[in-house]
Amino acid sequence: MVRIRWWGHACFEVGNGITLVFDPHDGESVGLPRPDVKADVVLVSHDHYDHAAGVKLVLRPGGTVVRDAVEKNVGGVRIRGVETFHDDQGGGLRGKNTVYVVNFGGLTLCHLGDLGHVPTSEQVRGIGKVDVLFIPVGGVYTIDAGEAAETVQKIAPRITVPMHYRIKGLKVGIAGVEDFLSGKRNVIRIKSREFRVSPEALPRSPEIWVLSFP
Repeated sequence: MVRIRWWGHACFEVGNGITLVFDPHDGESVGLPRPDVKADVVLVSHDHYDHAAGVKLVLRPGGTVVRDAVEKNVGGVRIRGVETFHDDQGGGLRGKNTVYVVNFGGLTLCHLGDLGHVPTSEQVRGIGKVDVLFIPVGGVYTIDAGEAAETVQKIAPRITVPMHYRIKGLKVGIAGVEDFLSGKRNVIRIKSREFRVSPEALPRSPEIWVLSFP
């Protein structure tokens, strides 16, 4: 059983004996509470403040920071980075972005970071089969609602978790989640910022799980 907790924006804590944190903000600079977690592994999609300012805050002494499109095994967790871009100009506007695919607790998790374009067929093949997908939907600095929907269709995860959209307190000027959810019938609204999932508990058909914050 894997426990997943959202710390707002693109920051997620994933735990099952070992604790991973994706894209940690530091709280104050983005207008949100700071992440109260100590991670064995921190994964950083790119070095913008709203995704990396909290690395030292959340990293456990002796922990590991993963950056860029690398492949490694940390504490029995297989991590694979796929190179993408933070914009639709091949990185010309905002640089590179690393998508992380993590095999953890019998599940394959994929965090898209600040993906700025619909992934190519080659990138989708590199990502592979996904059980839980964390996807930005707020646009402006990332893919927008329509591009996110297209990306979900291409990757075909079992569970889609929207992130990087406007929530109370957030200082980053992006759109809310409702445009992405509009017209979709497979939306599950969770009255918490945390959920647990196992391979046996995956939904039979794809679902969108919307977390509450705070």
